[in-house]
Amino acid sequence: GAYLIDRDPTYFGPILNFLRHGKLVLDKDMAEEGVLEEAEFYNIGPLIRIIKDRMEEKDYTVAQVPPKHVYRVLQCQEEELTQMVSTMSDGWRFEQLVNIGSSYNYGSEDQAEFLCVVSKELHSSPHGLSSESTRKAKSTDEQLEEQRRQEVEEVEVAQVPVRTLPDPSLSLQ
Repeated sequence: GAYLIDRDPTYFGPILNFLRHGKLVLDKDMAEEGVLEEAEFYNIGPLIRIIKDRMEEKDYTVAQVPPKHVYRVLQCQEEELTQMVSTMSDGWRFEQLVNIGSSYNYGSEDQAEFLCVVSKELHSSPHGLSSESTRKAKSTDEQLEEQRRQEVEEVEVAQVPVRTLPDPSLSLQ
């Protein structure tokens, strides 16, 4: 008699080699999750523990990656500065202040101008895609509308007349 085991042969190689040698060797393109499924099907406890440990180690390593930030550069007058910094919306953090205007007062109207650099941590979804990445699937019109809405919301939350610099490539990292 013969037994038919209807399982994916792709993942049987690492299972068989583990039973022969006691070591788990995977090709770079081999998914650990697939081998884990097979190890659980065949009920090979030591192999299940090894694969789960490897996967936890990878998850821990990924969690140690420093967070990414989005930077914004805002232009404001001296009189607006205190209010703008004190009313920044949640998640935005003050990074740097650059004086770009004249500090000399020739009249009552002249005030120094500043560039205020703020940052916000870019959070990832459980699938490793940030909200910025998931927007790529949307149409260009939807992206532009969403970006316009976000910029309007940020200005409204700050409750300060804020002008964003026209050159979005200005970022400090």
